[in-house]
Amino acid sequence: MAPAKKGKAKLNSAESTQPPANSFPSCLRPVPPSSVAITIHAKPGSKSASITDLSEEAVGVQIDAPPKDGEANAALLDYMSSVLGVKRRQVSLGSGSRSRDKVLIVEDVTIQGVFDSLSKASK
Repeated sequence: MAPAKKGKAKLNSAESTQPPANSFPSCLRPVPPSSVAITIHAKPGSKSASITDLSEEAVGVQIDAPPKDGEANAALLDYMSSVLGVKRRQVSLGSGSRSRDKVLIVEDVTIQGVFDSLSKASK
């Protein structure tokens, strides 16, 4: 197999308008066909609900509910649906119901929209 040619690669106009797929933190992953998985590090029992951190590993979220009987999970889903601007039924817990590290699945959204909403809320 011949080695790849060196030099400038030509881009067509469709490719130049799309951001590269790896420009988003790894805590946000697209789930086909139209969902996004968000890795969350929950901090239950705080005074108010807020996004504390948006890093490569996870989105840090403080929750104003105690971690018992699923109260913190319900509060997390309610808070994240309001931050992302989607209906509550579009947000579900993928894994981690009894852990601080969770995966949320948000349906019918784009990864760009989720990233923009989280960035705005974390500032």
